[in-house]
Amino acid sequence: MKKLFSKIVFAVASFAGVAVAQQDPQFTQFMYNKLIYNPGYAGTSGGICGVLQYRKQWMNFDGAPTTMAFAADMRLKTLPLGVGITVMSDKIGPMNTFFARIAGSYNIAKIAGGTLGIGVDVGILQKSISSNWIVPEPLKNDTRIPGSGGNIPGTTDPSFNNPALNKTTFDVGLGAFYQIPGKFYVGLSSTHLPAQQIKDGSLGYAVSRHYYMMAGYTFQPTKWSKITPSVLYKTDMASSSLDANLTFLWSDMIWVGGTYRLNDAPALLVGYQNVFGEGNSYTYKIGYSYDFTNSNLQTYAKGSHEFILGICYIPKVKKPTRYQNDRFLE
Repeated sequence: MKKLFSKIVFAVASFAGVAVAQQDPQFTQFMYNKLIYNPGYAGTSGGICGVLQYRKQWMNFDGAPTTMAFAADMRLKTLPLGVGITVMSDKIGPMNTFFARIAGSYNIAKIAGGTLGIGVDVGILQKSISSNWIVPEPLKNDTRIPGSGGNIPGTTDPSFNNPALNKTTFDVGLGAFYQIPGKFYVGLSSTHLPAQQIKDGSLGYAVSRHYYMMAGYTFQPTKWSKITPSVLYKTDMASSSLDANLTFLWSDMIWVGGTYRLNDAPALLVGYQNVFGEGNSYTYKIGYSYDFTNSNLQTYAKGSHEFILGICYIPKVKKPTRYQNDRFLE
């Protein structure tokens, strides 16, 4: 199993002195945590919101991807600005990636009934690769990787340690996001704009610039039901992925849906949301999704589990007080 997983890691990460691949974590319930993809989202909902997401991929597979993400954002009261924070941890086999970013977005309100956010996020990216990985075929050198310029870095004797990597660098992202809350949204963004190469001795990692496009629209066929199709397209200009989701919400409380990741896997979703607090000013949601393994890995791995927990506070809009006094000109 360790040998098999090492082959998969090398296929995904393409270790050859410097690794390159589509590297950002993936989530099936992408529509509930938009800030991790687009800093322009910060503040556009008008609320103070937080989302916690956990994903365990390829169950029963040693070293399979495990990802956690937290995002929170709000709009400043006296300024047309939104602020936010995202923290993510992604582990796959011997590789660990940690992201921490602060987002700022300029919110332009009252555009066709919605808000446009143009934002940037800055922070850190930490990449570590432990020395307990193995080459795909122990005791064999691989010089046949096109463009590698040499062998896969690492000893051919499994009794010795391979090189390790542990480096932290800065990270920058940019995005534009428009939404009419509860009705429509569309966003364009890019992460890892510096596209740096992190290198530690003989082992390195090339951070690829990623691009995202997301959109969704809510239909209300009846008083008690809503249907929302959503899409997320992502690419690093070397590989790309398209997620398409359709969710049915009943009575603004219970939702069921499905997501299909092109050429990868289908998934089922279920969740519950409700309001509480004075004037129903708080909304919370709990969601779960299950991805069916639909690739060659299905022989070795079960499906993927994903959980989401979110809460949002929507401040009340105070109506201006009017006085019937001739000293006040209206």
